[in-house]
Amino acid sequence: MSSEPWGRVDESGTVYVRTPDGEKVVGSWQAGSPEEALAYFERKYERMVVEIGLLERRVKTTDLSAKDASSAIESLRAQVDEGNAVGDLAALVKRLDALVASVDSRREERKAARARQSEEAREAKEALVTEAEELAGSDQWRPAGERLRALVDTWKGLPRLDRKTDDELWHRFSHARSAFSKRRKSHFAALDAQREETRRRKEKLIGEAEALSGSTDWGPTASRYRELMREWKAAGRAHRDAEEELWARFRAAQDVFFQARSAVFEERDAEQRENLTRKEELAAEAEKLLPITDLKAAKAALRSIGERWEAVGHVPRDARAGIEGRMGAVERAVREVEEAEWRRTNPEARARAAGLTGQLQDAVDRLREQAGKARAAGNTAKAEKLEQELAGRQALLDQALKGLQEFGG
Repeated sequence: MSSEPWGRVDESGTVYVRTPDGEKVVGSWQAGSPEEALAYFERKYERMVVEIGLLERRVKTTDLSAKDASSAIESLRAQVDEGNAVGDLAALVKRLDALVASVDSRREERKAARARQSEEAREAKEALVTEAEELAGSDQWRPAGERLRALVDTWKGLPRLDRKTDDELWHRFSHARSAFSKRRKSHFAALDAQREETRRRKEKLIGEAEALSGSTDWGPTASRYRELMREWKAAGRAHRDAEEELWARFRAAQDVFFQARSAVFEERDAEQRENLTRKEELAAEAEKLLPITDLKAAKAALRSIGERWEAVGHVPRDARAGIEGRMGAVERAVREVEEAEWRRTNPEARARAAGLTGQLQDAVDRLREQAGKARAAGNTAKAEKLEQELAGRQALLDQALKGLQEFGG
């Protein structure tokens, strides 16, 4: 920059700087030429320019606190006010004034940001409290307990509020957690008591099962064992570490009885296996009746097979369901054909089906007409609603028509 507008050196070596308020003495120079004097004081000015520029960048680009920024501004202002430099001091004052405004603006922004953060933290903590209070009444002990622990971790990660608000919210939060813990503790205490009572009941059932294990009164004893099993299932579960041992003892007592009964029944089983062979032959004979083309002949043949079936006697227990299932399938097929024939020839049922079909057809026609009018009028929402209802009625009509066809109509 040129030194002519801002400073001069008089004959005595006194150095002046020009300001809007007139000239001001900034120092004296006796060691060299006036040019060297002005250059020296201009360098002092340039240093202030550099320092102000650095502070401007720090304010703009870093998180320099408002307090530190204000302190730096005041220090630089003092240097400028002392005026021991040659240059546009008024411009530096303006830059410092602009910095003050910028710092004040940032202070307000940070204050607003802190207020927003505080409000967000308050809302977040209130949400945590609300959720914790809802969880306090939950019976989902494990997931609710895990969620409450997660809420505590979330709470710890949130900033503190003012002491009164933070304490009030924490009190509610802590109370909800305590209420849940108290309920859970009470629940499991009751559950433990219930399981202990279950253990005692099962010990009693085991005692009776063990007392019956030597009985040879096969029928009544087997029946009582079935009753004991129902009572066992109804009793619930004891503690896990006791349940397996209790069940092993209960099952062992039954095994003693049923193994003894099986040995006595072994001879009887040979006869029942022979019966099974005969019933398999009868089941195969019955299965040849399928598919049924002559209902009357099939019914007569099935009656004959049934009479012979009843005369055969018992089959082994483990084969009973399978062999009876085969015969039962044929019997169901005959009944279904018989029922279908009855439905087909039943005039009252056909009349009801025809009447229902007619009603549904009228409803479908009416809805189709209404939907068409609505769409033509541009009422898309009404048209879509009517079309949805139309689709449902059409499905019912299709089903009714299919049923009507079964009557030959």
